[in-house]
Amino acid sequence: MSYPFSSIEKKWQEYWEKEKTFRTPPEDPSRPKYYVLDMFPYPSGQGLHVGHPEGYTATDIMARYKRQKGFNVLHPMGWDAFGLPAERYAMQTGIHPAETTKKNIDNFRRQLKSLGFSYDWDREINTTDEKYYRWTQWIFLKVFNSFFDEKEKKARPITELKIPADVKKAGDDAVREYVNARRLAYIHEAPVNYCPELGTVLANEEVDEWTSKGYTVVRRPMKQWMLRITAYAERLLDDLELVDWPRGTLELQKNWIGRSTGATVFFPYNDATAKKAAKAGLPEALEIFTTRPDTLFGVSYMVLAPEHPAVAILTAPKEKEAVNAYIEATTKKSELERTATGATDEKTGVFTGGYVLHPFTEKKIPVWISDYVLMGYGTGAIMSVPGHDERDFAFAKKFNLPILTVVAPATADASSASKSKQPSSPKSDQAFSVTDAAFTDEGVSVNSDFISGLTTSDAKAKMIAELQKRKIGSARVNYKLRDWLFSRQRYWGEPIPISFDADGNYYHEDETSLPLKLPPSEDFKPADTGESPLARISDWVEYTDSKGRRLRRETNTMPQWAGSCWYYLRYIDPDNDTRLVDEKKEAYWMGENGVDLYVGGAEHAVLHLLYARFWHKVLFDLGYARTPEPFHKLVHQGLILGEDGQKMSKSRGNVVNPDDVVSQYGADAFRLYEMFMGPLEVMKPWSSRAIEGVYRFLTRIYRFYFQHDREMNVLLENGRPVLNASIFEEPEDIERRDRALHETIKNVTDNIERMHFNKAISDMMAFLNEITSMQKIGKQAVETLPVLLSPFAPHIAEEIWQALGKEGSISTAAWPTYDASKIVRNEVEVVFQVNGKIRGKQSMPVDADDKTLEAAAMDNEQMKKNLEGKTIRKVIVVKNKLVNVVAN
Repeated sequence: MSYPFSSIEKKWQEYWEKEKTFRTPPEDPSRPKYYVLDMFPYPSGQGLHVGHPEGYTATDIMARYKRQKGFNVLHPMGWDAFGLPAERYAMQTGIHPAETTKKNIDNFRRQLKSLGFSYDWDREINTTDEKYYRWTQWIFLKVFNSFFDEKEKKARPITELKIPADVKKAGDDAVREYVNARRLAYIHEAPVNYCPELGTVLANEEVDEWTSKGYTVVRRPMKQWMLRITAYAERLLDDLELVDWPRGTLELQKNWIGRSTGATVFFPYNDATAKKAAKAGLPEALEIFTTRPDTLFGVSYMVLAPEHPAVAILTAPKEKEAVNAYIEATTKKSELERTATGATDEKTGVFTGGYVLHPFTEKKIPVWISDYVLMGYGTGAIMSVPGHDERDFAFAKKFNLPILTVVAPATADASSASKSKQPSSPKSDQAFSVTDAAFTDEGVSVNSDFISGLTTSDAKAKMIAELQKRKIGSARVNYKLRDWLFSRQRYWGEPIPISFDADGNYYHEDETSLPLKLPPSEDFKPADTGESPLARISDWVEYTDSKGRRLRRETNTMPQWAGSCWYYLRYIDPDNDTRLVDEKKEAYWMGENGVDLYVGGAEHAVLHLLYARFWHKVLFDLGYARTPEPFHKLVHQGLILGEDGQKMSKSRGNVVNPDDVVSQYGADAFRLYEMFMGPLEVMKPWSSRAIEGVYRFLTRIYRFYFQHDREMNVLLENGRPVLNASIFEEPEDIERRDRALHETIKNVTDNIERMHFNKAISDMMAFLNEITSMQKIGKQAVETLPVLLSPFAPHIAEEIWQALGKEGSISTAAWPTYDASKIVRNEVEVVFQVNGKIRGKQSMPVDADDKTLEAAAMDNEQMKKNLEGKTIRKVIVVKNKLVNVVAN
């Protein structure tokens, strides 16, 4: 007999929708709240595959469980629906992205509802909805109209920025320039990943996707909107102490932010180059940042990023052709390719023919360019110390550049070197020198003038003090984090609510006039100028404002990340037309720590999570959010692979559609299997055969509760299944029943709290085995099992609950509690071993003494058989667990 899942699941899904069973309750300070959130999906045309609902199932279990524990639960769903795939499809077909997006969303929603997720669909949001992106634009304007106060370490309204007297005296243009240079949103010419075929900038994480499809991505400078996330680097790093996130994600964020301490050092140009620098509006010296200022006397060459502005003034005429060719080749590499170059990888580079001067010795130092140095990191220039840096060492070896030794191991005899007042060849005055590999550890400075003989820490401190004294450098904390490149040359994105006059002055939309809507269009190809398709819509781009000014709208749109940075706040108050979110509602649902549980893929460990944290902190500073962090607890679900063990993809033909699984086994079986496959966080392969096991488990539950004939067909009365009356009778062994029941309640509860869902399912399977053998289990146990099962398999649980005569949904039933006294066992199973191999088992009284356990082991027939003819050397007894007899 199989249980009729199709009719049961359809019945209860219709009931939930009609009754709005999972509508979020009103804010009630007297009740605890639980905000459980999924990383909302991008609604692609391919629909869901079985990997997508894994995280959704986990959050649904927690949402249902917390409701039954008495919590007010907010469990919403929405769509991250702007983005390049829909626009690309529009370019190919001429179908407007809004049309395909709606169709895809309808399909995704249908699939999610078919799985019985307890979302509050009244709070559904869509990032492409004008009512939603109105507030995305509103947040952008708050960022645009704010500056970061370095003293207070927070954002403040730009109207509170103090303008220096000399700037005011210089006139309105100077004031405007001063203000714009300090906004948290600003325009900057930056090197970007540009795809000519797509006509748009790509984020770093998008580069591999499109190059693998045959598209070309080049690095080119473009004027772009940037968000000053770097101002928050320190807080973004320090506040990771406030969250409960996976260790790996915390490390990824820490590494991405990349805090390092060291010093800024200025290497001056010679007179001729300094004049070129002044003429070009560049500083009179080359600025570098180093974490090892103690190695300054070991510099033998400099390396600049090919994009560094000083390359133009340093390149000698005879080197110009080679330098330009190298720069052109670099533009065809993504930043990921460039940063992936390790210490042992083949190095490339070109000598500029130019030199800078060592700030202490005035020795000429050659300047090279190489693609492993990026403008976005530090200053875009590095001092190369090949004796003590692996990457510099490899570069120096390839190009036959000098390798100096300025740090020796602390155990080395560096006494003679430490007496030298001037740098000298390592071979001439010390036993230790760098030859086959860079010495990168800390040690003692040698050949380093006034810091020779000092330990690394002391040498750093003294060098920084000397740099500051001579005004050629200073102590500095540096971050690898770069400002957020916010522009996209796309149609299908949020319009940026900024316009410009003929002189390039900014004018932002009035907040009350938002949203600035996307104009209708039938042409989604990029403009010939490299601008977005919006640039083609001249009657939208060019307009006269209410004050008679002729303005031009920004034609770049926001990146897809924008809408996903703040959606968790809009779920709290999705229909508010006057505020981003009501203060009291935000205070209740965000509480002290923010979203209680956030589940999504580890692929978002850095960018989405970092960007969302940044926007939240700006809103926090400006008084629109109450918590310093948006997401308290974060969990990443593991990837579900295809049956071939490979990542699911349409190209591999290994995608499993959840619709097919549900039609064959039902939604409850699908949900149970997704959670039973293994720990939530680990990667695991899908198995169409293995799902039959959980399907049989559900069938056994159905058989246990309902009467059936000899052919195993369930008996019906008035169209409803008839309960098996015998299960309500009390069993003969009540102590056994109570122990099994209360152990199961405790174990399932504990494992749900830990999100060990596979173990919770195992607990229920074990309980079913126990009660099936007993047949009679009594009313309490009969009514408890469906409640324990309901977060995992809600449809069959609802059906049993109704058959038991209960009113309303099982989701409102109180979660059962266990009696600890019923779990106490009078006996435990003790294992008997010979030389570590199990030879028998026996139930023994709890805390039986060693002699009693040893006697029982020696009296066991299997033990006697295995010990026959052997000499007992030792007996090891572990109370309540085992007796091991060592014999030969």
